Amino acid sequence: MSSDLISNPISPSHSELEAKPKPDTEPASALESNFENPVSSTTTASTPEFITPSTSSSTAEVAVEASRKRSKWEDQAAREDELAIKIRKKNKLAAQERRRRERSAEERERESRLAAPSTSNTSSQYALSSVPPATTKPSTPRSREVPTISTRSAYVPSRSSHPSIQSCRSVYEYERLNHIEEGSYGVVFRAREKTTGEIVAIKKLKLDEEKNGFPITSLREVMALMVCRHENVVGVREIVVGDTLTQIFIVMDFIEHDLKSLLSIMPAPFVQSEVKTLLHQLLSATAHCHTNWILHRDLKTSNLLMNNRGMIKVADFGLARKFGEPLGDMTQLVVTLWYRSPELLLGKTDYSTAVDMWSIGCIFAELMLKTPLFQGKGEIEQIGQILKLLGYPNEDTWPGWSTLPLAKTINFSGPSSSSLPSKFRHLTETGLDLLSQLLYYDPERRISAEEAMRHPYFLEAPLPKHPSLFSSFPSQAAGERRQKPFESPSAPNHRHERD
Repeated sequence: MSSDLISNPISPSHSELEAKPKPDTEPASALESNFENPVSSTTTASTPEFITPSTSSSTAEVAVEASRKRSKWEDQAAREDELAIKIRKKNKLAAQERRRRERSAEERERESRLAAPSTSNTSSQYALSSVPPATTKPSTPRSREVPTISTRSAYVPSRSSHPSIQSCRSVYEYERLNHIEEGSYGVVFRAREKTTGEIVAIKKLKLDEEKNGFPITSLREVMALMVCRHENVVGVREIVVGDTLTQIFIVMDFIEHDLKSLLSIMPAPFVQSEVKTLLHQLLSATAHCHTNWILHRDLKTSNLLMNNRGMIKVADFGLARKFGEPLGDMTQLVVTLWYRSPELLLGKTDYSTAVDMWSIGCIFAELMLKTPLFQGKGEIEQIGQILKLLGYPNEDTWPGWSTLPLAKTINFSGPSSSSLPSKFRHLTETGLDLLSQLLYYDPERRISAEEAMRHPYFLEAPLPKHPSLFSSFPSQAAGERRQKPFESPSAPNHRHERD
């Protein structure tokens, strides 16, 4: 017994071995786990519960971090997409603005080219304002990279895109040939451009030296000629200047004849087909002016130019002015006396387009008579000749005529019948009707230019002659000697502020 104790001093006693319960057989996984992790068997059951919570917490943190980074990337991508959209929109607006400026420049150049006939050198040589042609750069493929944002506004054009301001040319670019005529508001002479050799007409404006600045009549003339561009209105090419600021010239198309001089040397009046052609062209030009709210206020045969191809050109807009609705007060000292309407002779100031239509009626009669219809030496004699031919007005033919300022100074007692049929025996009934409507007393019922163009007179035989079939005559404006025509009064020379 002592030997056993010596050989195994720490071995348990037999009773202790019997009292200690034998453990069940452990599975292989548990044995392997105990082998890999040398811990007591009493803690083996709690080991999975300790490892599993730690692993789940680490996985959740990784997922949250990944989700946060993904959200950050998505937000950044969304901001970049929004920025790219804004840049594309900004570039699109800039491109639209650039195209608009280019189209505007092209339109201005087209208008300047239309201002003057085309020549072998340049078509816009005589334009009042010259605009350089718009240039476009060749398109280049756009980069896929997001462009940088420019701090310059897309609506502010670059300095180089603004057209340069050009000064007026000198009148010495032209060679003076001969004097044509002189009126109340300017002197006209024929000239040749030195570079091209083209013949033009140049009008020197008579500037009012008593007042400072450019005279209103000259401004109105230039404005009216620019607004009323029409095939039957004389064309303006450019404005040129002399040595001083008071020497202003208008360069216009040269037209060979004026109707006043032409009628004076014609052996016989125009035939009806020619009268219709000339009258219709005059009505077309007048209708265009009235549509653009321009009154000519000095229509007469000396202001109607005619080239060798039978084309009429309305000229001399020295008394022209813009009107509006409602009508305002204007001076009655307009229109050459022989072509002045009754309402102007009686002092009416709120007149309208009817004053031009009365003048056209006088021109219509003059084309058939070769002489002016009324040739009064003063206003009283002029209104007397009108009353004698057309009869005396009454409240039926001209309501309110007795209230005009000068109506009480004239005796209007007399027959109301018209003598037009007896004076124009060769004129057809429709032609006489058109003449009567043009020379109607009441300006409110006087025919308009557009209505007159549609009158049956132009549709009956003989039909209007084509302008190219007109006879040609030597040009007095070109410097040829002619017999002196009858002397007609000049246009009124007024300087009223309210005109």
